[in-house]
Amino acid sequence: MRIHVDKLASVTRNLRLGRTLTLDSAILLEEGSVIACKIRGEKTSYNQLEDPHGRMSTLHDGDILVGALGHRNALQGYEGILPAALKTGDTVNLLNMGGVLGQCLSHNPDVGRPFELEVLGQVLVFPEFQSRAGQPAHIRMGALKGTGLSPHCPVVYVAGTCMNSGKTAAACATVRQLSRAGYRVGACKLTGVSLMRDALAMRDYGAEVALDFTDAGSVCTDAASAAGVARTIFSELAAHGVDVIVAETGDGIMGEYGVQAILQDPELRALSGAFILCANDPVGAAGGVHHLQTTFGICPDLIAGPATDNRVGERFVATLGLPARNARADADALGRFVLGLLEPKIGAKV
Repeated sequence: MRIHVDKLASVTRNLRLGRTLTLDSAILLEEGSVIACKIRGEKTSYNQLEDPHGRMSTLHDGDILVGALGHRNALQGYEGILPAALKTGDTVNLLNMGGVLGQCLSHNPDVGRPFELEVLGQVLVFPEFQSRAGQPAHIRMGALKGTGLSPHCPVVYVAGTCMNSGKTAAACATVRQLSRAGYRVGACKLTGVSLMRDALAMRDYGAEVALDFTDAGSVCTDAASAAGVARTIFSELAAHGVDVIVAETGDGIMGEYGVQAILQDPELRALSGAFILCANDPVGAAGGVHHLQTTFGICPDLIAGPATDNRVGERFVATLGLPARNARADADALGRFVLGLLEPKIGAKV
């Protein structure tokens, strides 16, 4: 069946799909499989979709959307899984704004119930010239494979106690200051559920190249995939000849997207040139520092996020024996602090 689609989700970007697509009734039931669906109903909140260029558009009843099957485990969003079975005419849910589709199990009241979508079919691609034999589309097609190069530069890890803890703001402040100092900066989002927004933000702040786990063929990271994805991304950034990498980890250090697998990997941990912990509140800051030290042997170099929004928070962080910098109140100060940590390791730019 040939259809014209209204919305292509950013999770499908590796495939570079057009608007007119061929569908098959047999669904490839695995994470990353690309399917077409029709939206049922309207929503006034959490009702947008990110396209392959990073632009947001509003979704409406009847829109035909192309996304990818996957799961999500977001405290402040949706919990969803890959359906146990799936056929045309079945219903799936939109689990995030990047176009991840699955069966929603629970939701945060702030985002409301997810969109319901009717499954229209499996998207087919035709990689062989002049061949009529279509293959089930999957986001692994066109994904990064890694160059095999080991990173030759330090990594600034930006982790948080939870989602929405200020990680991207801290990462962007760091990217901006390093770029202004003359360094070639590579940026990345290592874990989470597919969405280009954070990597694009780091690109806007001066990163020469910005990648995320979906570029490496992953819809949603977990403990089994996160470390391998990080290696692929770091290898690709190394091939671009960057001087330093700023790496944001999605969700939190106790979340379900595989951050722990990265932090406990000796090779990945050894790349650290600086470690920023973002926390929502004083208890999160204290608990996050304790957890990082006792579980992974990591002592953060800096505390950022809402826990440092004013001097009250800064005074508390001082009791932990660590400096506090706030990306919203003084982004330059945060960036300069990280720059001071890195210059002895990579040399100052003239």
